[in-house]
Amino acid sequence: MIKKALVFGIFMACFGCTQVFARGVQMDTRVDYQVFEQQRQQLIKKALNEKKEAQKEAGAQLFLIKNNKKALKKAIRQLKADIRTVKTRNKQVQNHISALKARENQLRQELAKTSAVNREYAGFVRSNAKDLKSLLLQSLQSGLTPGRHKFLEPIILQEKFPSMDDVQMIADHLFEDINTSGQVKLTSGRIIDRQGRQQEATLLILGDFTGIYVLDKETGFLLYSDKSQRYFALSKLPSKRITDKITAYIKGNSNDVYMDISKGGAIRQLAHQLNLMEQVPKGGPIVWPILAILVLAVLIIIERILFFSRKRTNPETLMEKIRDLMLAGDWEGCHKFLASKKNKLIPKVLLTALALKDQTRQDMENALQEAILGEIPKIEQFLSTLGMLAAIAPLLGLLGTVTGMINTFHVITYYGTSDPKMMSGGISEALVTTMLGLSVAIPVMLAHTLLSRRVETQIIRMEEKAVAFVNMVFKTRNESKD
Repeated sequence: MIKKALVFGIFMACFGCTQVFARGVQMDTRVDYQVFEQQRQQLIKKALNEKKEAQKEAGAQLFLIKNNKKALKKAIRQLKADIRTVKTRNKQVQNHISALKARENQLRQELAKTSAVNREYAGFVRSNAKDLKSLLLQSLQSGLTPGRHKFLEPIILQEKFPSMDDVQMIADHLFEDINTSGQVKLTSGRIIDRQGRQQEATLLILGDFTGIYVLDKETGFLLYSDKSQRYFALSKLPSKRITDKITAYIKGNSNDVYMDISKGGAIRQLAHQLNLMEQVPKGGPIVWPILAILVLAVLIIIERILFFSRKRTNPETLMEKIRDLMLAGDWEGCHKFLASKKNKLIPKVLLTALALKDQTRQDMENALQEAILGEIPKIEQFLSTLGMLAAIAPLLGLLGTVTGMINTFHVITYYGTSDPKMMSGGISEALVTTMLGLSVAIPVMLAHTLLSRRVETQIIRMEEKAVAFVNMVFKTRNESKD
């Protein structure tokens, strides 16, 4: 500040001198000198004042600087101490941060493990929830209480994390389903009948296996739909024997009841089961010749049975009666007795030989043999035809199967093998003729065998009684001569 004041004073003095010199040109030198001297004194005075002010100000500033220097040194020392403290604190914080990061990593690992366990737990619970939903939907009991599975939807759709209450509820429903699966319920409910109408009916629910309904004049089995959770009446009614058994069980008169352990699989077969009258038209045109063979064979069998029934007699009783009449010498009575039974085989044959009682043994035997040979065609009538029909029936069945298989292969040629149901249906219909042919041939062949055996037995009996008759005649003749 002092240097500035001195420079300023010198500058003002020079400036004043220059001004005085300039004025001396125009004015009088003396006047100018006095003015100059006055101005110079004023400037010097002013410069001295300014110097004092500057010195005073410089002293104050110097004092202030000295005081500020001490404060700054103290502040610097304080700042250095603070820096050391901050560095120490920073180091401690860094160590704490490192520890926290290590703890964070540890917690993250534990969280990952816990999250994996929780995800596994949640997946396990959701898997069991899905299984329980499927079990409840397929349960026959859900037809009585629809919507039992709805509490599982938020768990399955992951709308909420499964809690212990949810787990407990799943377990409770599982045990409840186990209990209801072992119960028999007789209650009322709504079903869809065979005409597709919804009706109120009496329901018999046998655990989780079989459902039975009773309407006014109808008793049948129920099918359960897991999609609509409703009961549907089976389209085909069971047989009267099954219906009576069910009615007796419902009324408490029986401890036995029909139950389908396949949950409807066996019952559904009743709807698709065809009786003989329903299967016959499916065999094609070859079925009708087979049925004609059946009718003709039945007529022959009936005719043969009626024939043997009319010709049947007790040969032992017959021969005993004839022996008594011969021993009594009542040949006329013997003739009348045999004539009264001439519609029978053995009496008719013996009556032929009775007229030759006075002839030789050879003549009587020849006559009896001739009479037996005359009856054999009547006895064996239609047997060969019956055997032929028994042989033709399976051949016709095989023919129908072959033609049906040919048609099936034609269908495969046009439509391919993409529809197994179409192929199996054609093969099934083709095999109907074989089934029907064998069904006709087996009993017809059995009847033919039995009738053939009956014919052989009858012929043997006629020959046996013919020989016995000749012996009795000649024995009686010899006793009469004696």
